[in-house]
Amino acid sequence: MTSVTRVYRFAASHRLHSPLLSDERNREVYGKCDNPYGHGHDYVLQVGVSGAVPETGVLCNVEALDGYVEDKLLRWVRDRNLNDWEEFGAVVPTTENLAMVALRRLSDGWRESFPAGPCLARVRILETERNSVECGL
Repeated sequence: MTSVTRVYRFAASHRLHSPLLSDERNREVYGKCDNPYGHGHDYVLQVGVSGAVPETGVLCNVEALDGYVEDKLLRWVRDRNLNDWEEFGAVVPTTENLAMVALRRLSDGWRESFPAGPCLARVRILETERNSVECGL
Protein backbone atom coordinates (compact mmCIF):
# COMPACT_ATOMS: atom_id res chain seq x y z
CA MET A 1 0.00 0.00 0.00
CA THR A 2 1.35 3.42 -1.01
CA SER A 3 0.10 6.86 0.02
CA VAL A 4 0.24 10.16 -1.83
CA THR A 5 -0.59 13.50 -0.24
CA ARG A 6 -1.57 16.57 -2.23
CA VAL A 7 -1.40 20.03 -0.61
CA TYR A 8 -3.79 22.94 -1.18
CA ARG A 9 -4.06 26.39 0.39
CA PHE A 10 -7.06 28.61 1.01
CA ALA A 11 -7.91 31.65 3.11
CA ALA A 12 -11.13 31.81 5.12
CA SER A 13 -12.47 33.44 8.26
CA HIS A 14 -14.68 32.24 11.07
CA ARG A 15 -15.94 33.01 14.54
CA LEU A 16 -16.05 30.27 17.12
CA HIS A 17 -19.26 30.87 19.02
CA SER A 18 -22.09 28.51 19.91
CA PRO A 19 -25.60 29.89 20.39
CA LEU A 20 -26.17 26.97 22.77
CA LEU A 21 -23.65 28.42 25.25
CA SER A 22 -23.67 31.59 27.29
CA ASP A 23 -21.33 34.40 26.25
CA GLU A 24 -19.19 33.62 29.29
CA ARG A 25 -18.98 29.91 28.42
CA ASN A 26 -18.17 30.73 24.79
CA ARG A 27 -15.24 32.87 25.99
CA GLU A 28 -14.08 30.01 28.24
CA VAL A 29 -14.28 27.39 25.47
CA TYR A 30 -13.12 29.40 22.45
CA GLY A 31 -11.03 32.16 24.03
CA LYS A 32 -9.89 34.88 21.63
CA CYS A 33 -11.45 32.92 18.72
CA ASP A 34 -14.87 34.05 20.03
CA ASN A 35 -14.12 37.57 18.77
CA PRO A 36 -17.48 38.98 17.56
CA TYR A 37 -15.77 40.27 14.41
CA GLY A 38 -14.25 36.89 13.60
CA HIS A 39 -10.72 36.24 12.40
CA GLY A 40 -9.05 34.62 9.43
CA HIS A 41 -6.59 31.88 8.62
CA ASP A 42 -4.47 30.84 5.70
CA TYR A 43 -5.40 27.17 5.89
CA VAL A 44 -3.36 24.33 4.44
CA LEU A 45 -5.38 21.33 3.29
CA GLN A 46 -3.67 17.99 2.78
CA VAL A 47 -5.60 15.28 0.95
CA GLY A 48 -4.14 11.79 1.31
CA VAL A 49 -4.93 8.94 -1.05
CA SER A 50 -3.70 5.36 -0.91
CA GLY A 51 -3.65 2.19 -2.95
CA ALA A 52 -1.49 -0.20 -4.91
CA VAL A 53 0.76 1.48 -7.45
CA PRO A 54 -0.24 0.29 -10.97
CA GLU A 55 2.12 -0.57 -13.83
CA THR A 56 2.28 3.10 -14.84
CA GLY A 57 4.01 3.88 -11.55
CA VAL A 58 1.49 6.66 -10.84
CA LEU A 59 -0.95 6.08 -7.99
CA CYS A 60 -3.09 9.14 -8.67
CA ASN A 61 -3.66 11.54 -11.54
CA VAL A 62 -2.95 14.76 -9.64
CA GLU A 63 -4.70 16.95 -12.22
CA ALA A 64 -7.88 14.93 -11.76
CA LEU A 65 -7.47 15.11 -7.98
CA ASP A 66 -6.89 18.87 -8.11
CA GLY A 67 -10.08 19.39 -10.13
CA TYR A 68 -12.06 17.15 -7.82
CA VAL A 69 -10.87 18.91 -4.64
CA GLU A 70 -11.53 22.31 -6.23
CA ASP A 71 -15.06 21.36 -7.22
CA LYS A 72 -16.03 19.51 -4.04
CA LEU A 73 -14.42 21.76 -1.45
CA LEU A 74 -12.09 24.62 -2.29
CA ARG A 75 -14.54 26.69 -4.32
CA TRP A 76 -16.89 26.57 -1.34
CA VAL A 77 -14.44 27.65 1.36
CA ARG A 78 -11.95 29.95 -0.37
CA ASP A 79 -12.14 33.60 0.74
CA ARG A 80 -15.33 33.27 2.70
CA ASN A 81 -16.64 33.43 6.24
CA LEU A 82 -17.19 29.79 7.20
CA ASN A 83 -20.00 30.80 9.58
CA ASP A 84 -22.03 31.82 6.50
CA TRP A 85 -21.59 28.46 4.77
CA GLU A 86 -24.63 26.17 4.94
CA GLU A 87 -22.41 23.27 6.06
CA PHE A 88 -22.01 25.06 9.40
CA GLY A 89 -25.63 26.07 9.90
CA ALA A 90 -25.89 24.21 13.22
CA VAL A 91 -22.20 23.50 13.87
CA VAL A 92 -19.42 25.78 15.10
CA PRO A 93 -16.79 26.05 12.32
CA THR A 94 -13.86 24.77 14.35
CA THR A 95 -10.98 23.21 12.46
CA GLU A 96 -12.13 19.83 13.77
CA ASN A 97 -15.55 20.35 12.20
CA LEU A 98 -14.01 21.78 9.03
CA ALA A 99 -11.88 18.65 8.62
CA MET A 100 -14.90 16.39 9.10
CA VAL A 101 -16.93 18.40 6.57
CA ALA A 102 -14.02 18.29 4.12
CA LEU A 103 -13.70 14.52 4.46
CA ARG A 104 -17.44 14.01 4.05
CA ARG A 105 -17.65 16.26 0.97
CA LEU A 106 -14.64 14.61 -0.66
CA SER A 107 -15.94 11.11 0.14
CA ASP A 108 -19.28 11.84 -1.52
CA GLY A 109 -18.82 10.79 -5.14
CA TRP A 110 -15.20 9.66 -4.75
CA ARG A 111 -15.69 6.16 -6.14
CA GLU A 112 -17.57 7.47 -9.17
CA SER A 113 -14.78 9.95 -9.92
CA PHE A 114 -11.91 7.54 -9.23
CA PRO A 115 -13.38 4.10 -10.06
CA ALA A 116 -10.01 2.40 -10.56
CA GLY A 117 -8.43 3.89 -7.46
CA PRO A 118 -6.88 5.29 -5.41
CA CYS A 119 -8.86 5.35 -2.16
CA LEU A 120 -9.39 8.56 -0.24
CA ALA A 121 -7.47 7.91 2.98
CA ARG A 122 -7.39 11.11 5.01
CA VAL A 123 -7.77 14.85 5.20
CA ARG A 124 -5.56 17.06 7.32
CA ILE A 125 -6.12 20.77 7.83
CA LEU A 126 -3.44 23.01 9.27
CA GLU A 127 -5.03 26.08 10.81
CA THR A 128 -1.75 27.53 12.04
CA GLU A 129 1.79 26.22 12.07
CA ARG A 130 1.03 24.82 15.53
CA ASN A 131 -2.52 23.49 15.06
CA SER A 132 -3.68 20.77 12.70
CA VAL A 133 -6.55 18.32 12.58
CA GLU A 134 -6.63 15.02 10.70
CA CYS A 135 -9.60 12.82 9.83
CA GLY A 136 -9.28 9.47 8.15
CA LEU A 137 -11.41 6.74 6.69
